[in-house]
Amino acid sequence: MRRRLWPRLLLLVLLVSGVYFVCAAVSEELATSRLQARYFAGRAKDIAFAVQDGPSDRIRFPEDGPYDLRFGYSRLPEFTELLEARGYRRERQARWSDQMLELTDSGLFAPYHEKTHARLDLLDCNDEAFNATSAPSRTYGSFDQIPGLLVGALLFIENRDLLDPEFPTRNPALDVRRFTRAAMDQGVRFFNDKHDAAGGSTLATQIEKYRHSRAGRTSSPKEKLRQMASASMRAYLDGPNTVAARQRILLDYLNSVPLSARAGLGEINGLGDGLWAWYGQDFDEANRLLANAAGPGPGAGQGEGELGERQAKVFKEALSLIIAQRGPSHFLRRNTAGLVALTDSYLRLLSAAGAIPPWLRDAALAQPLKLSPPSLDRPEISFVSRKALSGVRTDLLRYLDLDSSYELDRLDLTAHSTINTGLQRVVTEALLKAGTRDGAHAFNMYGHNLLREGDDPGKLAISFTLYEKIDGANLLRVQADNLDLPFDLNRGARLNLGSTAKLRTLVTYLEIISELHEKYAGMTPAELREVKPAKLDALTQWVLNYLLTASDKSRPAILEAAMLRRYSGGAGEAFFTGGGLQTFTNFERWENTKIMPVREGFEHSVNLVFIRLMRDIVRYETYRLHPDADEWLNNPAAPQRRAYLVRFADKEGSDYLRAFYSKYRGKTHQEALKRMLENRHFSQVGLAVALRSVEPDIDPAQFNKIMRATLPRVGLTDDKLATLYRKYGQTSFSLNDRGYLARVHPLELWLLDYLRQRPDASLDEVLRDSTDQRQEVYAWLFKARNPGGQTRRIRSQLERQAFAEIARRWQRLGYPFSGITPSYASAIGAAGDRPAALAELVGIIQGNGVRQQATALRSLEFAQGTPYATDFGLAGQGKRLLSEDISEVVRAALVGVVNSGTAGSLKAALGNSGIVAGGKTGTGDHRYEVYGPGGRLISSRVVSRSATFVFFLGDRYFGNVTAYVQEPYAARYAFTSALSVQLLKSLAPTILPLVRDGGARSPLACRH
Repeated sequence: MRRRLWPRLLLLVLLVSGVYFVCAAVSEELATSRLQARYFAGRAKDIAFAVQDGPSDRIRFPEDGPYDLRFGYSRLPEFTELLEARGYRRERQARWSDQMLELTDSGLFAPYHEKTHARLDLLDCNDEAFNATSAPSRTYGSFDQIPGLLVGALLFIENRDLLDPEFPTRNPALDVRRFTRAAMDQGVRFFNDKHDAAGGSTLATQIEKYRHSRAGRTSSPKEKLRQMASASMRAYLDGPNTVAARQRILLDYLNSVPLSARAGLGEINGLGDGLWAWYGQDFDEANRLLANAAGPGPGAGQGEGELGERQAKVFKEALSLIIAQRGPSHFLRRNTAGLVALTDSYLRLLSAAGAIPPWLRDAALAQPLKLSPPSLDRPEISFVSRKALSGVRTDLLRYLDLDSSYELDRLDLTAHSTINTGLQRVVTEALLKAGTRDGAHAFNMYGHNLLREGDDPGKLAISFTLYEKIDGANLLRVQADNLDLPFDLNRGARLNLGSTAKLRTLVTYLEIISELHEKYAGMTPAELREVKPAKLDALTQWVLNYLLTASDKSRPAILEAAMLRRYSGGAGEAFFTGGGLQTFTNFERWENTKIMPVREGFEHSVNLVFIRLMRDIVRYETYRLHPDADEWLNNPAAPQRRAYLVRFADKEGSDYLRAFYSKYRGKTHQEALKRMLENRHFSQVGLAVALRSVEPDIDPAQFNKIMRATLPRVGLTDDKLATLYRKYGQTSFSLNDRGYLARVHPLELWLLDYLRQRPDASLDEVLRDSTDQRQEVYAWLFKARNPGGQTRRIRSQLERQAFAEIARRWQRLGYPFSGITPSYASAIGAAGDRPAALAELVGIIQGNGVRQQATALRSLEFAQGTPYATDFGLAGQGKRLLSEDISEVVRAALVGVVNSGTAGSLKAALGNSGIVAGGKTGTGDHRYEVYGPGGRLISSRVVSRSATFVFFLGDRYFGNVTAYVQEPYAARYAFTSALSVQLLKSLAPTILPLVRDGGARSPLACRH
């Protein structure tokens, strides 16, 4: 029996000993984390990343954690796609080690030392600070800067053993006691949902959660383990000793803890921004007070009088924010009373534990805890001084597809702009000076074709833009104006820029000549004679004749010859264009009597030359689209005629309905009826027809009431009204006849009845449901007895098609709008334009027909110092849009404008510099005019006036100057484009040194 007992006792001793040693080992590991330190630090040795040239295939990007979204890291793949589509390329990008890739691919958050705040840095062309924002903006730079009181309070509440120096290898991501207690609380809460369960996360794990987990929340036990593993890996990045890492955790927590959001501020992160946003406290002052508030009492110079009260107030507010992180929106927005109670409770607990002195407890308890956010009234800023900056920021928003400046300011991004801030400042000061009478006189802005004595220059909006062509890109150097509004005159408006449109017209003309040359130059004389162009297609006729007779048939030769084609400047002809008969005038009288080459008409900006040139262009496009147009236009039975008449009826009817819909949209039926009756003189029959048309089932009594109220001087008896009501019902006449009888457009009558039945109908629904009515209204047009009217309307449709083709040509060269005015007047400015778009065209011409990327951003550096680092630079790849031959001819024409044309005054400013300059002037005189029968002008209102000069200087610089004034002041001015040329002359002493010798001698030159 004894022999059997001893082995059992021995086994029991061994088991107990084993359990003891395992428990001891586990206990030691929980206290010291030595094995964890060895494991995590061992793996961390091989974690690394390096930024190298070119795109990287050894990189991963984070998911949608709040931190990663806010700093832009999660969106870097999207940003890459957007930027590469805009002509940027990845020049440098981070490459990760195998260990880092393996850990991240296994599900951990990327292990690296994270930034606590993001900076958006905008630099100028010399890499000097242009603008900077930081989010959060109030942070501690190091652990030593944190007041001891805050350290003690945070540790007491959240992670008491975090900074315990006894075990230097301890894992800060794991607090066994806290985790066990939280697990037990969660178990109790499973059976009693009212049980208050504390969280089990350490500060390290909380940081991982609110930075990287979706929506900053723990969605599952698996996600909690992911947070803990990621925090552990991050803690041992610098080796097994975690003392410094634990201090960094506390620092990062205070700098980044989420503290809800405020309207006008957005998300609030970090104690520093929290103190300011929720209590209006100055962060530096708060830290000074807290640093001196740790003593035992008045004997140590603490807690005395007003100073002690201020220290207590700041500490209580800071403590409340540390507590509020448990539910920031709950405590700071909905349950401030609960926050006050918790804060007071913790003040007592902190004092009892010796974490704060009794005097501070008592003083803080006596202080009310009242949220008092700072005023968000922002100081007035000068938009004038921020135009270039605003432009760069707007470009960033557009390039990165961001919705707001709020998103932009929170990105981790350094953007290297192209702006020359020194030159920008000088030009801005000059434009502001030009807006004063003394400044305008100093710049010689008064005189013939300039301002008249008595004109106020303060009403002028003046803009100036300058680009420099470098390394295959057009870099924006200056974008300035004197308009103190958040509006960019250069890029933000559609302006009538007058004769600058002649530049686009000239380019289109030469493109057509070049296309015809390419089409016919390879033909023999016999083949050329067989080509029978339309009688009105003057351009094709001329090219064929040139190729038959010229000795030099090369493209450069025919383009030069095209510049010598002659047009009359006579103003006596009327032109059928834009749907009606129009006449045009020249600026100078002598131009009316001359027949001149295209080149001379361009140099002197002769309107009638370009009206006639545009007519030839329109006819060319018409016959290119419809070679047989003359045949079916002269054949009343041709099916093409009916197709175009249907199209005309649909187009014009739709235009009328759009106008009527705008007039009546949002009104009740009674309001719409009242609006229709306003300012109209109805007969008895006309009013009766109108009323029965827009409301067929109108009550007779209501009908009688409106009839008598509208026609009070007409004796309308009951019998007469009854007859009118019965005779002129909606079904008694066609829509056209009802419109004729009522003297109201029939589609207006139809629309009011339609909106009565469907008051919420959209314009698209109105157009969809009125197809038949639009054709019915124009039934008269289809009758054979009206061939002349039919032909005019068909030609209007053909003209619209031709102008759609011209618009496509202009858009290919940077025209910024979807269409142009279908009138010959587009050649002299009626289509509108933008100064920036015209400058881009000059840049294409200066660049021998190649469009190079125009930008204010030369490089973008995302996430510097992180494993997501990605640097973008300009690819510098241009696209040929014009042949070199066309570009050379147009460039010579632009030089002619300066040497002997409308910008001749600039030549004196160039002196003997050897700089070749060219450009195009334009005077915009935008008027709203109303014409009566027979083309009689009834009224005219000056809407705006502008003077523009788009130019190039040498081989590298180009830009534009625009002076603009709008109603009600525009009618007081009579300046021409000479004003914009004079402004450039005034700026020449500043700009020309940059043009000479590459700007080497100018103190304002850019390094990049």
